[in-house]
Amino acid sequence: MDVKSRHHLRSDAADEIRESLAATLGVSVEADSFETVELEGGDWEVVLADGEPLVLYLDGEPFVTVRGANALSPERRVVTVDAGAIEFVSDGADVMRPGVVEADPDIEEGDLVVVNEETHGKFLAVGRALTDGPDMVGDQGRVVESIHHVGDDLFELTV
Repeated sequence: MDVKSRHHLRSDAADEIRESLAATLGVSVEADSFETVELEGGDWEVVLADGEPLVLYLDGEPFVTVRGANALSPERRVVTVDAGAIEFVSDGADVMRPGVVEADPDIEEGDLVVVNEETHGKFLAVGRALTDGPDMVGDQGRVVESIHHVGDDLFELTV
């Protein structure tokens, strides 16, 4: 993906991003500059924090990218998968219930979530919850629809 344009955000817009991510994910985004990036042929609305693509807008809501999740370590809206799910989730597959070992009990169906793996705690994907957190552990069915994952175009973005 090529960058079409970059625009610095005003301090009040940056503060809104910081406040939203703190409330939603329990993270603190410490950055001196925020820029929005418009990408050629891309549907992503990306925000660079000190030049790194750490935030994206999904349905008008700021949320972390996979790189952002690994840099900021969210405390809320986290779905943890076992080692057997890593390969599939990293390739963009939806998260299936048998691979989930733990999920934030406050997750509600439709929420944006981050997916990490249990062994090293690395974040693998961003997705949308298809069920509530307490219902994510079980035997069958999809529980998170993948939106962005390790290795996709957004993850590989360099600016």
